[in-house]
Amino acid sequence: MSGTDGEFEAANGRGTTVIGPLPRSLADLARGTHAAVIGVVADGEPVVVRRLHDLGFTPGAVVEVVRRAPLREPVLYRVRDYEVCLRRAQAECVHVTEAKR
Repeated sequence: MSGTDGEFEAANGRGTTVIGPLPRSLADLARGTHAAVIGVVADGEPVVVRRLHDLGFTPGAVVEVVRRAPLREPVLYRVRDYEVCLRRAQAECVHVTEAKR
């Protein structure tokens, strides 16, 4: 892993190949940040994945971090023209990449 660009590098026997930026979770984003959803993953809990998809966290959806509660949880997110609160455990299931707006 390169320390400067946040990209994963893997040797394929003929040199080094840059695979792309590592996915981040929605829980890692700062207030005011916009991100695009890459996917939703919950280890062993398909009900959580389905619920997050139903809430609009589908690949390609743009999410904005609106604000955090005083104790940092839950966090209010804006996705698909409405706002939804998620706890950290739920937000960690949503993998995103930062988006420019």
